[in-house]
Amino acid sequence: MEIYIEKINPEGLSLNFENSAANFPVLAEMVAAGECRFPVTIKTAIRAQRISDMVEIEGDIETLVCLPCSRCLQAFETPLKTHFSLTYIQWAGDIVADGEPREVELSAEDMGIDYFQGEKINLQDTIQEQVLIEMPLRVLCKPGCKGLCPRCGTDLNEDPCDCDRRSSPGKFDVLKNLKIEK
Repeated sequence: MEIYIEKINPEGLSLNFENSAANFPVLAEMVAAGECRFPVTIKTAIRAQRISDMVEIEGDIETLVCLPCSRCLQAFETPLKTHFSLTYIQWAGDIVADGEPREVELSAEDMGIDYFQGEKINLQDTIQEQVLIEMPLRVLCKPGCKGLCPRCGTDLNEDPCDCDRRSSPGKFDVLKNLKIEK
């Protein structure tokens, strides 16, 4: 998952990676915790282009993730696909003047830049970050998922239950009978 800068020719460089989720620390931690599962590898296709001292990288990531439904807790698979564009420049170290670091004002362009050190760019963190960004926060196995019964825990997609579905008396129900005199 590395791009060697000297291998990027003037026409650019195209690379394809295919890695297990176990190769990404945060994703492996999520799998170990039972939060999700990756039944297939994470496929990444990138194109790198050198522009002066910058490296522009565009890529596509595709995989399949198995997540629990937010309502019924049944595991289901959903595809993850994302496109990303990043700009990298060589890290020049801290800017120092007279032995003291000096403040540098960042422009809007500077904010979208990542730095690399040495002769290669390691894309492991970038790919992991893009997968995490694309992970849905609240997922449903199907749009009409009925979820679990709040009283007995029965999966309402599979079986109806005999629980009383009327709302339980709330603390404000006493206000229904309140009469205001004028």
